[in-house]
Amino acid sequence: MSSASHNQRRSYASDLSDAQWKILEPLIPRAIAHRNLQVPIHPRREIVNAILYRVRTGCAWRMLPHDFPPWKTVFNTYRRWVQSGDIGIIHDYLREAVRKSEGRSEYPTASILDSQTAKGSVQSEGAGYDAAKRIKGRKRHILVDTLGLLLVVLVFSGNMQDRDAAIPMIDESAVMHSHLRKIWADGAYQTDQVRRAGEKHAIDVEIVKRSDSMNGFVVLPHRWIVERTFGWLERCRVFSREYERTTTSSRANVHIAMISLMLRRLTGESTPRFQERVQV
Repeated sequence: MSSASHNQRRSYASDLSDAQWKILEPLIPRAIAHRNLQVPIHPRREIVNAILYRVRTGCAWRMLPHDFPPWKTVFNTYRRWVQSGDIGIIHDYLREAVRKSEGRSEYPTASILDSQTAKGSVQSEGAGYDAAKRIKGRKRHILVDTLGLLLVVLVFSGNMQDRDAAIPMIDESAVMHSHLRKIWADGAYQTDQVRRAGEKHAIDVEIVKRSDSMNGFVVLPHRWIVERTFGWLERCRVFSREYERTTTSSRANVHIAMISLMLRRLTGESTPRFQERVQV
């Protein structure tokens, strides 16, 4: 796709606005020139727009609209950024920026832990049966701060119990967030091994239980924050089912969805929009 076709295409709801691109552009890795060309053929902004479109709509890579760069170019760039860790680095930078904009320290001390089971697909590796949800698929385990922003995400087989997944989650959180001292979680995490895992890193794991006297839907302290984050993620149709072959891609999709959300939060825009088009 030429620069001219990029400038003339119609916008998608998932496109970056000019304000969002101004924040994101310095964080995006430099594009790799094609063969002997001095300038890459496809603008980095359009490649990012294509990745955001795919996460928001849940389409297959091969089904990306033709007014984006070729799907192989987009996928190879996405894979390179995932393997290099660049997507995670961008995500963490934006999270710190959002926290500072909200008057918080960039280093969170409290968090909330929970999981969500998604039905697997034919190509998803390592899918297992979650007996509690009666679903064969994978579990997304997320740890969020008190603003609902993502701190840690790990994806495991659906048959892994929450109490078992909590151990690597706590270990990962201790490595990535050394200031963390509190984790709130539900009753599925109330085991001695989870408590000991927290104590090893000087993290207090507190169980927020639902009382037997509660009827119907009840907002539980702290736990509603992580449920809201799952609600944010569900706006992206890529999470309606585990279509990804690897759990690495599944994790990357969560980071990408949160990057889009945090960019809107930093710019105060409720709906992404493609701004001025350059006339050629």
